[in-house]
This record gives sequence, structure tokens and C-alpha cells, in this order.
Amino acid sequence: MTTITPEQLKARLNSGEQLHIIDVREPDEIAQGMIPGAISIPLMQIPDRMREIPQDKETVLVCRSGNRSGKAYEYLTAQGYTNLKNMSGGMLEWESL
Repeated sequence: MTTITPEQLKARLNSGEQLHIIDVREPDEIAQGMIPGAISIPLMQIPDRMREIPQDKETVLVCRSGNRSGKAYEYLTAQGYTNLKNMSGGMLEWESL
């Protein structure tokens, strides 16, 4: 599994990079805040919303701690996605930056 740290992601966003970020947390968690520009697709909706996840561009998967986004990573990899990154530490680490 390819990972990216919250620090690396924040640096890339601060440099102006346009990244595809998918937040797989539930709506009540999203209400507490999310990474600017991220798209909310709760983990259980991934199979029905795969068309919203680009296969030809790098996509960063985010959740609360990195576990659910890791499951999304494994599922999408099994579906043929190759350009994925899981944000290690999730929003818990992101919020501590």
C-alpha cells in the first residue's frame, strides 16, 4: 500500500497542486471538518460511486485514522485502480498540524 503523510499532502496542497482527495468518513464525521477540496464518498458507498474516482490521476484516500481509507484502497486496487495513496494517520494527524 502506497501512503502519503498528512505533512506531505499539506505541502503539496500549499504548493498549489490540484489533487483528487476522497474522504471515506461518514457524514457526521465530515461535519466536523474536512480537507479543502476533498470529495465525500463514505466507505460503504464506494462500490456505487466508483465513477467519481479517477483511474487516470493520483487519488488520495482519507478517513479518521487511516484504517477505513486503507480498506477503500484495497477494494479499489482489486477493481484495477493503480494510482492511489492512503493518508497515514488520517484526519487525527491532519488536525494536529
